Amino acid sequence: MARVVVTVPASARRGEIIEIKTLAAHRMETGFRHTQLGELIPRDIVTQFVCTYNGEEIFRAELHPAIAANPLIIFTTVATESGTLEFRWTGDNGFSASHTASITVT
Repeated sequence: MARVVVTVPASARRGEIIEIKTLAAHRMETGFRHTQLGELIPRDIVTQFVCTYNGEEIFRAELHPAIAANPLIIFTTVATESGTLEFRWTGDNGFSASHTASITVT
């Protein structure tokens, strides 16, 4: 399992816009580089990130070879109700990582 870091406010007021920051540790290989012997280094990237809020998808990103290693993704959403945010990263070679965070809405 990859190391992931997620920053979500512990609480918010109903209707408040909250900022969510995510980072997944991944070395990201584009598939365009070669070894010193001239062999192509296979592509190994995070290809998709999805965030759900109480089971409803609120953010999705399709990632491509130009993305940086350890991709930092920052987005906002509206705090509607207390519950759980689930974060999922998937990629080449069976890469998969997930994380959950709770938020209390008053």
